[in-house]
Amino acid sequence: MSIEKRNFGFSEEAMRSLEEFESRQPPPEAQLERPDVNYARPFLPNRNVPASGRPHYWGHRERLRQRFLSGGHKSMPEYELLELILFNAIPRIDVKPLAKQLLEVFGDLNGVIAASEHRLLKVPGTTQKVYIQLKLAEAVSHRMAQAKVMQRSALHSWDDLMTYCKTTMAYRETEQFRILFLDPKNTVIADEEQARGTVNHVPVYPREVAKRCLEINASALILVHNHPSGDPTPSRADIDMTEQIAQACEAIGVRVHDHVIIGKEEDASFRSLGLLN
Repeated sequence: MSIEKRNFGFSEEAMRSLEEFESRQPPPEAQLERPDVNYARPFLPNRNVPASGRPHYWGHRERLRQRFLSGGHKSMPEYELLELILFNAIPRIDVKPLAKQLLEVFGDLNGVIAASEHRLLKVPGTTQKVYIQLKLAEAVSHRMAQAKVMQRSALHSWDDLMTYCKTTMAYRETEQFRILFLDPKNTVIADEEQARGTVNHVPVYPREVAKRCLEINASALILVHNHPSGDPTPSRADIDMTEQIAQACEAIGVRVHDHVIIGKEEDASFRSLGLLN
C-alpha cells in the first residue's frame, strides 16, 4: 500500500517552494564557504550565484584536500597550496581571494611565509591566526631542511647546506648572521643565529665568535648571512668583518672555511671569490 505525501494543509505552491528550498541546501558533507564575503568590508550578498542555486564553492575545501592527497603538490599552483594553509586559520569562507592577494603583495609562497607580522597584517583579511599558521609552516620547513645538515659533513653535503640556508634566510626582510660550527671532521655540531640587524647591516663581534668556538669546542666555521636586497655581492663592510673574524679564530686554532652571502636567487662564496685565504 502506497503512502501519499501529506501537505499538512499547505497549498501546492507553498509545497513547491519548500521543495525548491530544500534542493538548494548543501549536502551534509559540504563545507560551507562564502566567497561573496570580503572580510575587509561589510557583507554584501553575492549576485553571481548560479541559477541552479548551488554555488560552485560547496565542497571546495574537501575537493582541494583530496586533490592534494591524491596527486601531491607539484601540479597545484601556489595559491592553492596557500589556500590549504589558510583553511586552518580562517573557517567557512572562500580564502582563494586572500591567497592570491598575499601572493601579489609578497611575490611568491616563500615571500608570504617569511613575511613579518607587521607587513602581513596590513593585508586586508589577514589575522593573528593567519600569521601563526604561516609561521608554523615556516618552522616545519626550517626543521626539515636543518635535519639534512646537522651531524653531517658540511663539505660533503654542501648542496643541502645551501638549501637549508636559503630556506631559512633568503626571504628575510632584515639581515641575519648565523654560524655553522664544525668539529675536526667538518661535521656540523651547532647551527646558531648570532645577530639580527637592519635591512643592510648586522652587528657581529669577532671576540664573541671566538669565545663561542671555545665553549662548544669547534674546530672550524662556516659564516652565513643574507642580503634582503637579493643581491649577494659582498660589501666592503662584509669583507672587513670576515677578515676580523678569521683573525680572531686563527688565534685560537679555528679555521673559517667560508663565508656565504645568501640572496633571493643567487649566493656568493667568499672562498670561491678569492676573498678568504
